[in-house]
Amino acid sequence: MQEKTFETRCGTIHYWTNKAPSTSSMALAFLPGLTADHRLFEKQLAYFEDKYRVLVWDAPAHASSWPFDFSFNLGDKALWLDGIFEKEGVSSPVIIGQSMGGYVGQMYSQLFPDKLKGFISIDSAPLQRCYVTAAEIWLLKRMEPVYRHYPWKSLLKAGSEGVAESEYGKKLMRSIMMTYDGDQERYSRIAGQGYRLLAEAMEADLPYEIRCPALLICGEKDRAGSCVRYNKAWHKKTGIPIEWIKGAGHNSNTDEPDIVNKLIEEFVLRI
Repeated sequence: MQEKTFETRCGTIHYWTNKAPSTSSMALAFLPGLTADHRLFEKQLAYFEDKYRVLVWDAPAHASSWPFDFSFNLGDKALWLDGIFEKEGVSSPVIIGQSMGGYVGQMYSQLFPDKLKGFISIDSAPLQRCYVTAAEIWLLKRMEPVYRHYPWKSLLKAGSEGVAESEYGKKLMRSIMMTYDGDQERYSRIAGQGYRLLAEAMEADLPYEIRCPALLICGEKDRAGSCVRYNKAWHKKTGIPIEWIKGAGHNSNTDEPDIVNKLIEEFVLRI
């Protein structure tokens, strides 16, 4: 995997990719969740990098993609992602988004409906307005002060142990969060802005239709917000197939990487 950069009006995005094993223009694009970075998918990258073209980023303002101006929205992230695809010669991306990464994938589908070859949501949720209440949107817009005033040690414990059930998953998320040790202000801004972008995208009330083959993956023990409830409703309303990962939390790809890798591989072979 080679680290590369992509320049935007707000800052430099860092991403990693490999050389394509074939001449195919398809690539598996792994998008980590809010406050996580490219390491979230280390088990997936190790499994797929010798089989497919793979790509993963540190999302804007996250980890290596810093410094970064916060004057961007969810649509900008999707546009910049497409710019990276164009730079890398990827015309048929399969977006595999965990949590916030899944929302970016849905925005990408909204802006580039004919480019997306496949979409996998891992412990994410639908972006459509109809799934959320006005109270939930109100809360999303006001999360930054919560993160700013929460004691860092308690936040570190909750943020790492609350998203994973496995020891590997907990230790990995703790390591990722330690990127911001001593700079809780930055961590809080990243989290707060992420939730605001999500609320604004929902309020836009766009279709966010997934026209390509898609798969929903969700940990049975996902306790992040109402993720389980959202995924049940998403599956029921759209008919998108869903796979429940037994014993896994919000980061199900770190709790049960072998199962998730198999599901991803089977999905890619079908499309």
